[in-house]
Amino acid sequence: MSESTEKNDGQDNDTKDGALIKNDIQVITIIGEIEGHDNLPAASKATKYEHMLPKLTQIEMDDNVKGVLFVINTVGGDVSAGLALAEMIASMSKPTVSLIIGDSHSIGVPLAVSTKYSFIVPTATMIIHPVRMNGTLLGVRHTYDYFERISDRITSFIAKHSKVSKDRVEQMMVDTTQLSKDLGTVLVGRQAVEEGLICEVGGISKALEKLRTMINDKKDNI
Repeated sequence: MSESTEKNDGQDNDTKDGALIKNDIQVITIIGEIEGHDNLPAASKATKYEHMLPKLTQIEMDDNVKGVLFVINTVGGDVSAGLALAEMIASMSKPTVSLIIGDSHSIGVPLAVSTKYSFIVPTATMIIHPVRMNGTLLGVRHTYDYFERISDRITSFIAKHSKVSKDRVEQMMVDTTQLSKDLGTVLVGRQAVEEGLICEVGGISKALEKLRTMINDKKDNI
């Protein structure tokens, strides 16, 4: 075996566009705020919607990528962009696993449950709260109806991709006992599993082990 071949054999890792490829597993981070149609300040940590969509498409088309791990630590962000990303992830044919390592708040909840299996570390939090809008509201009745439709899209998605019912998600959204200046529910670690939002408590080793099992199971079924 030549020296150049030996070097290439050891180069299993490739980092590109903020994503890490290890052998046949791709790792994608969803961090900071989900940026949508408006640009966030330059100093803000953000997951950019327009970068993620082509990246996910590329992964879906790449036969060398057998599974995807999404590492999540987000405070939420643009509802339309976040839900679009969640739908994109949910529609992928490859095995997917999410791991919440810090926060998965607001629109981060649909993102966390969009994968085929999910993990949360013991100290991570999820916050479910009603949809909001900044700025002047014109036509309050129509705006309220519009908000209800957006909320229904979110709760329906969460219920479809987790073990929690739509009614329970709606109850958690309007809980008045947990947040002093807001409506909503805070779930820490195992509480998210007990509610049925997340599959299991665990960290990076469990997430990678589960993803590898899912990849092998898919190979066996081909």
